This record gives sequence, C-alpha cells and structure tokens, in this order.
Amino acid sequence: MRRNKIPPKGFERIERNGKLKMSLPSAQTDIATQATCDDAASCKRYAVQKGYWSDIHINYMVSGSMQKRQPEISRGYYARTEKIWNLISQFVSLTNNLCQIVSFGAGLDTTFWRLHSAGLLPTRYIEVDFQEIVYRKIRAIRNKSPLKGCLGSITSSDQSSLHCEKYHLVTCDLRDTGSLKDKLKSSEVDFSVPTLFLTECVLVYIPPEDSMAILKWCAESFTDAVFVNYEQVRMHDNFGQVMIQNLKARDCLLTGVHPCASLDSQIQRFTSAGWPCVSCDDMWTIYNSLPDRRRIERIELLDESELLQQLMEHYCLCVAVKDVSDIGLTDLHT
Repeated sequence: MRRNKIPPKGFERIERNGKLKMSLPSAQTDIATQATCDDAASCKRYAVQKGYWSDIHINYMVSGSMQKRQPEISRGYYARTEKIWNLISQFVSLTNNLCQIVSFGAGLDTTFWRLHSAGLLPTRYIEVDFQEIVYRKIRAIRNKSPLKGCLGSITSSDQSSLHCEKYHLVTCDLRDTGSLKDKLKSSEVDFSVPTLFLTECVLVYIPPEDSMAILKWCAESFTDAVFVNYEQVRMHDNFGQVMIQNLKARDCLLTGVHPCASLDSQIQRFTSAGWPCVSCDDMWTIYNSLPDRRRIERIELLDESELLQQLMEHYCLCVAVKDVSDIGLTDLHT
C-alpha cells in the first residue's frame, strides 16, 4: 500500500479551501488567490528555462530572479501545459482558425503568443481575470515590444481592459455571472462560431452555484463549444486533505471543492450543466500517455516517482463538448 506523502509547497499553486463546510471568500482570500498567479507563472518560467517545453515569450511576461523548483513541480506543469496545448492546437486546426478561445482566470498565461508564433491564432482570443492581474498583464504588454508586436492595432485600452483585433483582456469577478456576460460581449464574443473555454485551477475557488452558472451559460449560449477544465480531484482522501490544509494556511480557501471529489463528480458537474459529451482523466494517466515524456524525464532525475504519481493523481483534466453542427469537436477528449 502506498503511503500518503505530504504535497510539496508550490505544487498546489492555484487552489484554496477550508473543509466541506466553507466560509465565503473575503478580500484577504481573494488576494491570496491572486498571489497563486505568480506561483504558476514562476513555475512555468523555470520549467521553460530547464527545457521542458518552448515558450519564447514567457520571460517578457514574467521577470525577476528565478527560484529552483522541484522536479515533480516541473513535470506536473509539463503534463498540464503540453496536454492543454495539444487540445487547443487540435481545436484551432479542426476549425481552420475560424473559432475563438475564452480563458477564465488567465493569469499571466502566454498561450495567445504561442499560438501567434505557431500560426494558429483563432479569430478571437479573450482573457478574463481579477483587476490587479489584468493591470499587471497590460503593463507587461505595453512595455515589452515582443508582446505588443503580436497584437496588431489596439482599438482601446485602459488599466482594466485591452482590446485589439484578435486579442481582448478584461477585468471581471467570475462569481458575478451577469458582469461576465457583459464583459464578454464588450470583447465582441461571437456566439455562432466554435468556442473553446479554458479554466486552470479556477472553478475550485468559486462557489459551486457560481461555477455552475458559468458552465450552464456557456452550454446554452454557444452552438458548438469545448470546455477544458484543469483542477484538483480526489480531495476527500488523506492526501487531498493535506493539500487543502496547506492552502488554507495561505488563506487560500477552495470554496468550490465539492465537485472535486472524484473523476465521476467532475463529469457529473458538466453533464448536469448541459454538456452532452464529457471525458475526464487524472494527470498521472495523461502524463504517461504523452509522447515526449521520456525526453523530459532526462532533464531532472527523481529519486522515486511515488510522490509525483500521488500529486498527479490529485489533478485532472476534464473536456466537455457540445457539437451541434457535427464539425468533429467530439474528437477532442482526454
């Protein structure tokens, strides 16, 4: 029988909880949640520098000294980033670039710029996050010509939004679904084209009724859509409870942890919201299926893989699909 090891600090960057009975998020917990954005960006930057994957724009988005990360963390980010990139690339190619991507809680993510470099830009890419994160990202874009140069002409910009021909960055509290709809409309979201929604350790911070409102609205409002959700799973076991307590100590309360009990509960959340086709796998399964795994395992050696397996078994990737026009979106799955 495997022992439950203690998750290393830093791997659980975007998650927060109390127990199954949780208090409502406060201003302090919102600040703590936003701080996980820096954790994630720094972990990605370190992994890119070590050679896990290529991202020429991340150094323009994330600056400062670089802290060494444990190999388990870098392999976790590799599996997460690689699989999501594969899904997004397939989606854009399948639709011949006539599509849009909406990233909720995007943080300092550089996927738009990676797609630009790969010639895979959709017709519209929309990112949504807290005010402070959006302000920092806008500042980085304005001050770094390699970032700004990919945007084309800027139609409007202030401290809380940036609108270009294909790229839109807006501020919104995702717990306010009405405001979210308005912000997406201000970004010229098109309900008639295939749309991929992306959340990475985001819904787990949102009360279940609010995340359900988002999932239902996306399923009801768009004819053809894909929802890719990466977050925790199996949070009721001992290992999951330690992760929860580690985050709680950082004022990170996982108010949306209820659907993270199992792979089945993750699937049930999406089917209940009106998504007809849903698949979900834990990241250990996904990691072992990635074709480049042997290469990245030579970058940094592990004394043992037990902790890596336990960590990855407590994260999952869920892919929900609505393909009314039968364009082949159901081929996208975990």
